[in-house]
Amino acid sequence: MKKGQIRTGIVETVKFPNKATVLLEPLEEKATEAEYCVVKGALPGQRISLVVTKVRKGRGEGRLKEILEKGPLETTSPETGDGCKHFGICGGCSYISMPYEESVKIKEKQVHELLEPVLKKQNSECIMEPVKRSPVCFGYRNKMEFSFGDEVKDGPLSLGMHKKGSLYDVVTVDGCQIVDGDYRQILSETLRYFQEKAVPFFHRYTHQGYLRHLLVRKASRTGEILIALVTTTQQEVDLESWKEMLLALPLDGKIAGILHIKNDSLADAVKSDETVILYGQDFFYEELLGLKFKISTFSFFQTNTYSAEVLYETAREYVGSLLDENGSPDSVVYDLYSGTGTIAQLMAPVAKKVIGVEIVEEAVEAAKKNAELNGLHNCEFIAGDVLKVLDDIEEKPDFIILDPPRDGIHPKALAKIIAYGVPKLVYISCKPTSLARDLEVFLENGYEAVKCVPVDQFPFTANIETVCLLSNRKSKPDSYVDLSINMEDYHRIKNEEK
Repeated sequence: MKKGQIRTGIVETVKFPNKATVLLEPLEEKATEAEYCVVKGALPGQRISLVVTKVRKGRGEGRLKEILEKGPLETTSPETGDGCKHFGICGGCSYISMPYEESVKIKEKQVHELLEPVLKKQNSECIMEPVKRSPVCFGYRNKMEFSFGDEVKDGPLSLGMHKKGSLYDVVTVDGCQIVDGDYRQILSETLRYFQEKAVPFFHRYTHQGYLRHLLVRKASRTGEILIALVTTTQQEVDLESWKEMLLALPLDGKIAGILHIKNDSLADAVKSDETVILYGQDFFYEELLGLKFKISTFSFFQTNTYSAEVLYETAREYVGSLLDENGSPDSVVYDLYSGTGTIAQLMAPVAKKVIGVEIVEEAVEAAKKNAELNGLHNCEFIAGDVLKVLDDIEEKPDFIILDPPRDGIHPKALAKIIAYGVPKLVYISCKPTSLARDLEVFLENGYEAVKCVPVDQFPFTANIETVCLLSNRKSKPDSYVDLSINMEDYHRIKNEEK
């Protein structure tokens, strides 16, 4: 195996996040040693061709070139009424060419493979519960950010998702299956409108052009829709007729607002220098487990409302009772990395006080407004980095809920969290590799994993959430492992992920 070679092989296993181990077909008939190469984006059982990009200590890494034969699990297709016509071209979904049940099994196995070595190392008798599936696997997304561009250089205007393996080419995903028909209709008619007007898109190379993104959000429970067109200010375009066209569409949901967001930054990100309301308002309402949430253009909210209810019900079940012997709220709960305060508000009715900490100020303001909207007056939300804010909170926690970003918890913040010595805590993870790393530190410092369950928030993608209940083996540990010894492992894992 040499760098630059084009090789063929069969995918044997797929590990998180969608990294396939390929058994290469020998170049010579008499070859005796098996050769393996790791690529991203292939599925179990597929026969593929790949380009070897790196060889180190007998281990190869490569780039997927072509799917030569489908895997045995790939039984869905648009022709049979399921699957997606954009699969393999669009860089969005990883597993939509197979039945949902099979894709969930793959992700469940990946979580087990990551967590079981950590649990075994610490002799933890953790109950690994079966994966909890999303109640809805098609049309589940409540937010999409579509990009304007072209599918091939100097080709016609397209609107959709980036092509698989490309940062520049854009595929028009008018048949996307993880959104409902309203999204597809809004996308198709918006594209047709600007194609007819011959309006140029913003080129990332030349920094010239007008159209950048189309942001669509739809409340799964209320059906309210928010539409935002993101452009530069390089030219004047009549958006009044675009607005009228959208309002005339026969949608299942109801348009709550149509916005024009102006963004002249060079970064390919949806952000606002100025927002103009063309119709209605710049927010809508969504409902989740009996609570009401005000969602604005850039508010964080779980992208799968239906599965978010499963996730939060699981977390609430893991928390258990927070009431005292008289049945009264008696606990101070920390909700760290609280986002817009969804978990905090679910805990508030059974807690004495809930303190949420979140680094994104806009999310904190949204959390305060949503708590007020739901009549919850025992929630306090603090804007700031968990690592720094914990030193300033006077009330000590009786229970801690953790829902960190994908990279997990900073080691120094982890030390402070462990030092509270709370009897139990719940860790909600959106990246199992980060959970495995942080879990090892918890187990080394007096905690044990009681039970753990994967929750599929993102059907057909490579991502999955995990909820883990941890219990303190002592009321408060007498001493802690020096976390600095884990920093080497922390950086090693981070480098491997990169």
